[in-house]
Amino acid sequence: MPVEVIMPKVDMDMARGTLAIWHVAEGEAVKKGAALFDIETDKAAMEVEAPASGILRQILAQPGQVIAVGSPVAYLYAEGEAVVGLPSAAPETSEVMAVADPAPAIATAQTPAQVADEAGDLRATPVARRLAREAGLALAEVLGSGPRGRIQRADVETALARRELKATASQALQSPPILSYATQNTPPLEWSPQPGDLHVTTRKGTGTPLAMIHGFAADSTGWLALERALPRDLPLIRIDLPSHGRSPLRRLAGFADLAKAVVQVFDRVAEGPVHLLGHSLGGAVALALSDIRPRQVRTLSLLSPAGLGPEIDGAALNGIARASTADSLAPWLKRLTARPDGISHDFAKAAMLARIDPDLRAAQQELAQVLFPDGVQAFDLTAALERVTAPTLMVWGRDDRILPWKQALAAPGEVALHLLRGVGHVPHMEDPDTVAALIGRHLK
Repeated sequence: MPVEVIMPKVDMDMARGTLAIWHVAEGEAVKKGAALFDIETDKAAMEVEAPASGILRQILAQPGQVIAVGSPVAYLYAEGEAVVGLPSAAPETSEVMAVADPAPAIATAQTPAQVADEAGDLRATPVARRLAREAGLALAEVLGSGPRGRIQRADVETALARRELKATASQALQSPPILSYATQNTPPLEWSPQPGDLHVTTRKGTGTPLAMIHGFAADSTGWLALERALPRDLPLIRIDLPSHGRSPLRRLAGFADLAKAVVQVFDRVAEGPVHLLGHSLGGAVALALSDIRPRQVRTLSLLSPAGLGPEIDGAALNGIARASTADSLAPWLKRLTARPDGISHDFAKAAMLARIDPDLRAAQQELAQVLFPDGVQAFDLTAALERVTAPTLMVWGRDDRILPWKQALAAPGEVALHLLRGVGHVPHMEDPDTVAALIGRHLK
């Protein structure tokens, strides 16, 4: 089955981007993690890596074309894999085509009758048709958010999620009353662990690589704003935590299990010394990793790290983990930033698309219960911080509402501590230039 290459989100407020140039031609082979194409936004340009190894086929977007976040731009086929009936190129126009932003499509979505083309068939991408067919979902039940009401993959996934939620609600009405999630303290959804290694992506460069570990309910794409501000020749290793991003869902007994899972993938991908960077829960994991593998960590950079005190906004973490719509997710995401408008509704919609899988949300809810029972941090890494031998940088937002910045005072005197005014829990997204400058000096 071909791998879909999509337009990524590289900015918190990004709804679309311009494809600037392809680095690989139609029919050429490319390795996972290699430069595939460049995109440009209002703020910056960025190189996009291949999500998998394969042969580039069916390029749907040409240089200069404006593409909505999450829309496919090409497909990667395995060697010898037959090409399926997908469009071979984007529609030709006399001018650059602006693909509709998927975010406002909820308010302007057309009815199934309106999206029928001249032949009387519903307009839908091949991937959307396949997903709907495999799930037994009639396309007539799906509202399209693409150009001219075209049904896209995200539209089908949203419809399937709604169908599952309706089925869950129907079963609940027919079942005996049970305690609420808050009082029962158990996940509201069942899920099954998945096999496989944690997902890792890399960016090639020169010198010692920077290994990056994201926070709870995030994934490696959350580093993109910071990556743009870091030196372009700095090699990167991005690790998705268990039950996050494209890593498999795993049932963990506690923080020690989480750290062990990351150590295993670190031992596999780190061929020598690395600089280590972690945010929030990923900061706690990075700190534990520095304690377990001290000889391999050249420097340690921590952004609002967990594990240095009991206080945490457990309600926000649980709210993010269990939110099933953009409307229910947005208020919790807004607690991450210092400014009320720091998280736009379009950003919440894009974030929800990455969290549409109910199993992923259930796994993260369970992980939040394990790591933050009763709304407190159940693990303490202050002793590990005392033992760290690598030069350590700590950056914290003074307006952090998830983890109070005063937990930074647990750091020993040799740790370089920077408290940023007007910044909340995600300094690498709120002020990436300042954070990149601090990290850049620290790496030297």
